[in-house]
Amino acid sequence: MAPRLSVVVPIYNVERYLEECLDSIAAQTFGDFECVMVDDGSTDGSAAIAEAYAAKDPRFRLVQQENKGLGAARNTGWRNLAEGTEYLAFVDSDDTLPPGAYELMVSTLDQTGSDFAAGNALRFRAAGYYQSHGHSKPFKETRLKTHVTEIPSLVTDRTAWNKVYRRSFFDSAGILYPEGILYEDAPVSVPHHYLATSVDVISEPIYHWRVRELGEVSITQRKTDPRGLIDRVRSIELVRAWLLARPEPTFAEYLRSYDRNTLVEELPMFFWSVPDGDRAFREAYQQHVSRLLRAIDPEQIRQLRAPLRVKYQLTLANRMDEFVALQRLHRLYRRRPRLRSRRAAGPQMISPDALTAVPQATATSAPPAA
Repeated sequence: MAPRLSVVVPIYNVERYLEECLDSIAAQTFGDFECVMVDDGSTDGSAAIAEAYAAKDPRFRLVQQENKGLGAARNTGWRNLAEGTEYLAFVDSDDTLPPGAYELMVSTLDQTGSDFAAGNALRFRAAGYYQSHGHSKPFKETRLKTHVTEIPSLVTDRTAWNKVYRRSFFDSAGILYPEGILYEDAPVSVPHHYLATSVDVISEPIYHWRVRELGEVSITQRKTDPRGLIDRVRSIELVRAWLLARPEPTFAEYLRSYDRNTLVEELPMFFWSVPDGDRAFREAYQQHVSRLLRAIDPEQIRQLRAPLRVKYQLTLANRMDEFVALQRLHRLYRRRPRLRSRRAAGPQMISPDALTAVPQATATSAPPAA
């Protein structure tokens, strides 16, 4: 009999973190799962760790391939799932989960019948755990059987690993992870939000997202890497291409909403790195962000607040020296003395002892009446 849940774990050179990740999966209070570990051509001891885990726990099995990247490894895991599993989840191999994560997600989906459940995430480092900034707004409160059209901030819920999918929905959507680029999550997660009949939004943290403090840093920590910027813009363009290709009239409005979020929240994240980046990074920013801006309805840019509008105008005009000067001035403004002490305190840490309990299925909220 097939397990109810399949968990895909792509693995590449994470011997420092892998055992902790797999231990957290094995310790789940929901035990009816298989874990498909995909070694993506690791050159360190990761494959040996995975083999040892498969040998001691029959729920874990290892698939190996030559190095093709994270998107390809996730797709390989999906292709190697057991027949008949009901639910699907992804975990990055340097991260962990609290013990009750899958029990909460699966029980919620059993209750609602939604296409997938998505939950809150905490970042963690040696000093402790703290709220993931990117997940704080869409997961502020639990809402069952909802949709991105009811909670527009769900368009920022782009990570692959804070979700449990109904496998029939994932398979029928026919959207696999793009291969050969970084930031491959959004071209799958965002379309899924639009395609879903309903999703369950869970405010409890169901995922622990590591901040790497030793060895090679993660993709999201490389703020001035030109490739990261280029691939992030490409990720946005893949989402736009998917929305543009949909024939349904509602998707034209979805595209406008997505573009608005791109202009107001996504692209401004690059602004802070431009003054610190080298010439290659600034050239990549100007070239690739300008290409994206030219594809977006110019009326959307004209409707922005003046500071954003001016920065985009400077980008399009290739007036990068002025852009950098303006961004540095903005940075000085943000560092006013009355804000300095607040920022110096850093993120509010959460004790690990508070994370060991099985979260209760408090997801009893219903979306507001139409």
